[in-house]
Amino acid sequence: MKTQMKSAAVSGLVMAGLALPAFAETVTIEVMQAFPAHAPFHEAVATEFMAQNPGIEVKFRIGAGSYDETHQALLRAAMTNKLPDVYHSGFHLMPEVVTQLAEKGRVMPLDSYIAAEPADFISTNYAPSLYEQWQVGGVTWGLGFNASSPILFVNGDLIKAAGGDLENLPQSWDEVIALSAKITALPGGNDGMAFDIQAWPDDWLWRALNLEQGARIMNDDGQTVAFGGEAGLKALQLTKRMVDEGGMKLRDFEQSRQQFAAGKIGFIVSSPNSNRAFADLVGDKFDLRTMTYPITDKVNGRIPTGGNAMMITAQDKARQDAAWEYIKFATSAKGQEIAVLGSGYMPTNIGASAPDLLGKFYAEHPNFNTVNLQVDKSAAWGGYPGTNGVEIWRSQREIIGSVMAGKISPEEGLAAMVEKTNALIAR
Repeated sequence: MKTQMKSAAVSGLVMAGLALPAFAETVTIEVMQAFPAHAPFHEAVATEFMAQNPGIEVKFRIGAGSYDETHQALLRAAMTNKLPDVYHSGFHLMPEVVTQLAEKGRVMPLDSYIAAEPADFISTNYAPSLYEQWQVGGVTWGLGFNASSPILFVNGDLIKAAGGDLENLPQSWDEVIALSAKITALPGGNDGMAFDIQAWPDDWLWRALNLEQGARIMNDDGQTVAFGGEAGLKALQLTKRMVDEGGMKLRDFEQSRQQFAAGKIGFIVSSPNSNRAFADLVGDKFDLRTMTYPITDKVNGRIPTGGNAMMITAQDKARQDAAWEYIKFATSAKGQEIAVLGSGYMPTNIGASAPDLLGKFYAEHPNFNTVNLQVDKSAAWGGYPGTNGVEIWRSQREIIGSVMAGKISPEEGLAAMVEKTNALIAR
């Protein structure tokens, strides 16, 4: 299956209508992306692009394994004049990239390139709800390469053994936790669930716990957090219940992934990019399913849209032009077909789900389609004002972990999170 899918992704994909400017000699661009495990599908996209565009060579610089850590690496590279030519920024960190680098011309807006494309270039390729996330101050600074919202991966065998119904999977956190408790009670030393927010590399899951209640992260003043009330408290209480009632162990999220793939965890919350990896790792060991993320407020509840956008950080015109051509291909319908088949992410190009591209694949592989079922609940994964976003999450994560471990109460944890976050925003 893996070989067939990779072949389908790479073979015979020709991007229609690519008008590449003539380069006098081969231009080499360096692309920086965050995750070592994502290298295969990035390379597949680049391989197809270079086959169609022999005047451009694409090389990769791999980041530190998370959006936040790679963001810090980018800022260090800017200080030593060693920027890549294309940078994959987490959506939530794009405002900080612009704040830090735009004034000195180290990241460039894409509006002039977009203006040179056909008038319907944006409307025929990118949904408004996504495209808005790639803008800062009304200016387009990147185009989305990957998009996602959290979903649940399910061990169908454990669900059935615990008395669950695979045709009617839980719709609420109360139901997930109750079934997780039954899985934990089964013989064999299984864990009911994993929601590794205390070890997650960014604040995606914390925002999800608040947004799914229909709550906000920031107040209208734009300088103080809005999660200091009932929604924030319920979010922290829920993380504690996952441990106390649901049988969750506090471990690193990569360790949880390994335990799930080994058949030892009933539910695990993760990015849809785990689809490809879990399908390969699980094989036929158990019945692998996926389900949408539980939303408490069915009317106003939302889920943060994660992912990354490709930004131009090249410092000369030839590499900037080549970078644009690569970004345009990688975010095209064909480029997105390659990326999705190799990962499981949600496509950022609205044309990628056409019947002759991903449409048939989704029909045959419903686990990969689950993330598309909650697009109508997607919301922006916003950052915090200023340039302390990475430090803010590190402090929040430590507090959340203390709550889950029972070292402090949810009420104490929430007060500490509000105080610490507001102080870092103000600074």
